[in-house]
Amino acid sequence: MRLRAITPIVVAEEELTRRRARYAELAPPGVTVHLDNLPNGPDRLESSDQIRVSEQRVHEVALRTNPDRFDGIFLDCVLDPALEQLQTDSALPVFGITRLVSSFLGSLGLQMAAVARNHAIADELVERIDAFGWSAHLKGVLILDLSLEDISDTDLWNRAVTERLVAGDLAGVDAVINGCSAVEVRPAGGPPVLDPTALALRLIGAGADLFGWDRP
Repeated sequence: MRLRAITPIVVAEEELTRRRARYAELAPPGVTVHLDNLPNGPDRLESSDQIRVSEQRVHEVALRTNPDRFDGIFLDCVLDPALEQLQTDSALPVFGITRLVSSFLGSLGLQMAAVARNHAIADELVERIDAFGWSAHLKGVLILDLSLEDISDTDLWNRAVTERLVAGDLAGVDAVINGCSAVEVRPAGGPPVLDPTALALRLIGAGADLFGWDRP
């Protein structure tokens, strides 16, 4: 199954290369992900306005996906930008990371929490999980107060996650969603911290095996 992903922000070439390598490592057998850089969009998500612009630009670019080259669209952001609109407007299947992960956890009866880089992303993540019908399973989103540049610093990000989880109230939480699609998650104490991109791709891979989504 060949998926096209589009970054939610304009990223530098070095960062695009890093993210492409990450997808190559995470994609399960039978699934490939081609990541394109978002053109003419915001260069970071620090506010609701930037999130809305990102959503609009992802929608515009995703609609130009060539169905002869790709079998689906994979939204390269935990905020699942323009997911519902793309499902209406695009002839291709559209996969959202947080919808897949939150639905998986919620359908198992598990209680979840999340971490997010800043307040704007945290607020949007809460709204998205609510829209997917799993707000009763979400115990909260912890703010990491990290910069965009910190996304590529795996050690720094994971130290911040560990510190925030220790300080936060995670009573009754079964799993924590790492609220960024482009970070390598390392195990920490307490509830397991999930790499949502890796889990979403595993779920898509299972669907491809079960329903024969992969083309010859």
